[in-house]
Amino acid sequence: APHGITMLSSDGSTITLAWRSPRHCGGSRVNAYYIDKRDADTLVWKEVNLSAVTERICQVDNLTEGTFYEFRIQAGNLAGVGVPSAPSSPMKCEAWTFPEPGPAYDLSFREVRGDSLVLLWKAPVYCGSSAISGYFVDMAKQGSSEFVTLNKEAVSHRYLQVAELEEGTSYVFRVRAVNANGTGKPSQLSEPVCARAVPGTKEIVAGVDEATGDVFLSFEASEICETSVFEWSKNYKAIGDCPRLAVSTKGRTSRLTLTNPDKDDLGRYSVVVTDTDGVSSSHTLTEDALNTMLELSYAIRNPVVPLKHGLNYEILEKGHVRFWLQAVKLSPSVSYRFIVNDKEISSGEGQKISHDVATGIIQMTVDHFTRANEGTYTVQIHDGKAKTQGSLVLVGDVFKAALKEAEFQRKEHIRKQGPHFSEYLYFTVTEECTVMLACKVANVKKESAFHWYREDEEIVPDTPPNVLSGACALPLHLFSRKDQGVYKAVLSDDRGKDSSVFDISGTVFDDIINAIAHIAGESASDLVMQCTPEGIRLQCYMNYYTEEMKTVWKHKGSKIASSEKMRIGGTAEMAWMQICDPSDKEKGQYAIEISDGVTTHTRTFDLSGQAYTDAYEEYLRLKAAAFAEKNRGRVVGGLPDVVTIMEEKSLSLTCTVWGEPTPEVSWFKNEQEVASNEHTKVTFDGGKFASLVINKVTPEDSGKYSINVRNKYGGEFVEITVSVYKHGEQIPEPKLGQPKTAAAP
Repeated sequence: APHGITMLSSDGSTITLAWRSPRHCGGSRVNAYYIDKRDADTLVWKEVNLSAVTERICQVDNLTEGTFYEFRIQAGNLAGVGVPSAPSSPMKCEAWTFPEPGPAYDLSFREVRGDSLVLLWKAPVYCGSSAISGYFVDMAKQGSSEFVTLNKEAVSHRYLQVAELEEGTSYVFRVRAVNANGTGKPSQLSEPVCARAVPGTKEIVAGVDEATGDVFLSFEASEICETSVFEWSKNYKAIGDCPRLAVSTKGRTSRLTLTNPDKDDLGRYSVVVTDTDGVSSSHTLTEDALNTMLELSYAIRNPVVPLKHGLNYEILEKGHVRFWLQAVKLSPSVSYRFIVNDKEISSGEGQKISHDVATGIIQMTVDHFTRANEGTYTVQIHDGKAKTQGSLVLVGDVFKAALKEAEFQRKEHIRKQGPHFSEYLYFTVTEECTVMLACKVANVKKESAFHWYREDEEIVPDTPPNVLSGACALPLHLFSRKDQGVYKAVLSDDRGKDSSVFDISGTVFDDIINAIAHIAGESASDLVMQCTPEGIRLQCYMNYYTEEMKTVWKHKGSKIASSEKMRIGGTAEMAWMQICDPSDKEKGQYAIEISDGVTTHTRTFDLSGQAYTDAYEEYLRLKAAAFAEKNRGRVVGGLPDVVTIMEEKSLSLTCTVWGEPTPEVSWFKNEQEVASNEHTKVTFDGGKFASLVINKVTPEDSGKYSINVRNKYGGEFVEITVSVYKHGEQIPEPKLGQPKTAAAP
């Protein structure tokens, strides 16, 4: 029997009633309701309607204002009319004039799950003195009077998704309508609902029909009976007879097809299966999802041959140009056309067209690519119902680049028919920092000749090139700026000639220097100190050093510029920095930085404390020794080592001497000092010229003579061997004089 009879409105002569349908419909759907009424203080029931009411709402007329009435309702179907409902509570017939809305009614549930459900209701019959603007929904656990309002802001639609429910717990709900005058009466409590999904519940699935391309929503019911109907709605409003939507049902499955979907079809779709235990579901169709399905729909209705690679080109070894594309799959019945500049091209002289079903590749190879091949290339493919095309625009700079590459490959093919460079000239640097100009050659024979040139002048290396080894190299020892220039290697035989040019200048020169600096920097020793008469020198030994390397000297972190005070230089084995005439200002940390363009190799030396003291003392000692060596007495020149003279002749031994201060000069014969007399005359003129003159020599004058030149800084002996022979005698073999020895100061 129907139940839950509630009063929706009254104007003093009528009362509008609503009720809930029977919990069990019998063998067929309920299609009729009959209402009886009576005064609350009588027992006699009177029929309200002779003809059946099909909806669960009815306005009862001809009532007496101020009277209390009771109502009961019977439901009918094809099998007949059921038992009456229990009498309603007494309802007073009086005009409603309050400004707030009356109660909402017909609360129902959809999509009941373990943690959520959707509550629906109908708008109040009595609106109050202003239009209804929204609704509040209250919820309580079954048996509890503590209601919780679920929405902070009133909702304008007549449904609400309720979440965060406790699975297995039963709840009751009520709805309150709102207008400008306030919140109205709450609805009759809903029937209790348990937060538990119907066993086997499935959800709406959105998809695209693989055969027709139709976009659809499909739902498969977990239970159904003979009287069940799938009722579809959008945003919980029945879709009715909408030309944009079509419903089809087969067995337990119902499909809602969107005939021509667009943005107007976005929204929340729901379906409920009648005469079941709440079987229902919903699905929100978003713009992204619809666009995805529309793309798939278009692809099904307009099938294409899917491509793995679009039309492209590549330059082959002989300068041939290959145009190709690759389909994901091709059938043996595929057909296609190559169109160049709106003209179909067929396979023949100059080009070859082919395809491979296994790989999905369709290609055309042009043997001789020229300026006439500039333009637009298109491949049109038909494979069953599917079709597609790929295009390539080969004009302007893109075409020029392709033509240039094709011509290059054509020349390369011709070049490689004879002896040729498989790798053109390049440079490497050995661990010893020798720069090697290297190349690799191919297709050579023992008669093939190889020559090196620099600035067109031939270079003949110490080791002749061996072309049969496949590699040739020219070493550049002690590389520096002097080695800049254009180098060329020429390979030739009776089949042809090939050459390779390498310009060592600019960036290439810098790259070589950096490569040297990298090896030299890694091999660099710690800084060592060397004292000299001029000052203190710091030296860094390495595999090779040249001034072109990016080398920086620093003192206490500041860069040192080469000057008279701080001299910077180097040799092939080391870099050095000399502190001339050092003072305390030059104490501190010194560093050399060798940069290879990527890494900076640093070596340091702390010239302070005892290290500086010892170095300074050694410098003073060496300076004094050098000064003495520079200013000591010495023979500058003029004396022979050996003199052979005939008797009766006069002998003059004259030399130039130097010293600061002016040295003293002594002559000796056989280690005995020679005194100046008539026979042997000794002179020293102007502090520069010393002489020993022997008048009319005799054999007794033979012997070992020496001159001693000295001042306070020291001096030296110079020895001369004198041999006197008689008239008529053979000139004797000269005997070498003794080497010069320095005299002690």
